Amino acid sequence: MALELRQQLKLSQKLVMTQQLRQAIRLLQLNRLELSNALQAELEQNPALEEDFSIQEENSNPQSLSAVEEVQGSGQESDFTEPVRATDIIPETNWEDYANTFDDNFSFSHETPAADAPSQFDFISQKPGLSAYLQWQLAHSDLDPEEWDIALYIVGNLNRYGFLEVDLAEIMEETGCDHDAAEYMLELIQDLDPPGIGARDVGESLFLQLERKGMADSLAAEIVLHHLNHLQTGNHAAIARATGHKKPEIVKAIDFITSELSPYPGLPYADDATNYIVPDIYVKKIDGDYVVQLNDDDLPHLKLSSHYQELLQNNTELQKESRAYIKEKIKDAEWFLKSIHQRQRTIFKTMESILRFQHDFFEYGPTRLKPLILRDVAEDIEMHESTISRVTSNKYVHTPQGIYELKYFFSTSIPREGSDPLAAESIRERIRTLIRDEDPRKPLSDNAISKKLAANNIQLARRTVAKYREQMKILPVKHRRNT
Repeated sequence: MALELRQQLKLSQKLVMTQQLRQAIRLLQLNRLELSNALQAELEQNPALEEDFSIQEENSNPQSLSAVEEVQGSGQESDFTEPVRATDIIPETNWEDYANTFDDNFSFSHETPAADAPSQFDFISQKPGLSAYLQWQLAHSDLDPEEWDIALYIVGNLNRYGFLEVDLAEIMEETGCDHDAAEYMLELIQDLDPPGIGARDVGESLFLQLERKGMADSLAAEIVLHHLNHLQTGNHAAIARATGHKKPEIVKAIDFITSELSPYPGLPYADDATNYIVPDIYVKKIDGDYVVQLNDDDLPHLKLSSHYQELLQNNTELQKESRAYIKEKIKDAEWFLKSIHQRQRTIFKTMESILRFQHDFFEYGPTRLKPLILRDVAEDIEMHESTISRVTSNKYVHTPQGIYELKYFFSTSIPREGSDPLAAESIRERIRTLIRDEDPRKPLSDNAISKKLAANNIQLARRTVAKYREQMKILPVKHRRNT
């Protein structure tokens, strides 16, 4: 059979995801911080959108980001906001307060500050981290260029806890130095502050701190070097047998280790930024009823630009290309606002459905969490499961019980004989409570926890208890025992 090229017409029906639909899906899965950035970006890119500063918004309104709001007391829409003059909000600047002076009389105001008052540079300077602190100390050492390269490589391979993540062989290979030079520079860095920096593990770090205190030959040094595993499990009897010392001496040495030494010397210098969770929605109890409110604080309130609308309607002298451009931008703006409204309504309806299913959780806490899957909420509000999945991903709700991710309320079912099934998260909370209330001298084993749950008609195997305990990052029984 010969191969040939042939043209053929074929009619078919298929779903095509338009650019507008892609935008709506993208907005649906954004969290609150990402949504704020998306709104600002759209304001910058689309001139047909503008921020409405005259809106008096009610947080309980699920369509709070509406394009048009009516002014109370009138039947006309507000399309004009009185411009704010700079003289109304910006006071006259006294540039003398910002002079680059460092004398004792420096002040933000005309009053003499306290001796420990911060300067303006404390607010604009970046907080130095561990690497900067070590390099500042090394700058006072008389190092040649080759030694500087070795030192910077070692400092650059310290993790946030201050531990060295490479060995001497890697240092030699990457810097081209010999063994003596690598070992010398490592010892030099280990002599810097904070004590214990540059160690390969916790035991070495604790020993370096003891050595700095002149206790290299003490019982505490012997424990951190050779019996750290027993120290972690609190097995004082094993340490006493191995070292030949009496138990009171062992307890005294361990108390010194735990109170005077730091297992992670670099952690106080970590410059990691703290990311705070801003809830996307609130659930508040008002007069005995739970009320759902969207969190629209600090979000820009958008509307169509009245100037561009008027320009398109009244100006007949516009060129064809200009008119087409304005129409396109207004159409994009209308669709963007519609997508935002749809997102807000979907989140609002989803949270209302979760509230109906998990009412006991909001009343009594996590132990009353019921089994719930995406399909239940999807059928309740007549939406697709994929939509509910996007709505609940990476979004948080502030409740009387605390702040939770929306995904938290969806949990698999654990059946119970003769009773309603429980959610897996509810079982984990019960295990957490049992471990929290246990006797630290006789902690509960996984098998004992399984038996206690069975007494409450919750049949759970020991290995399942162990799995849930590990998911909650709770140590096993031997590490929780306090002798």
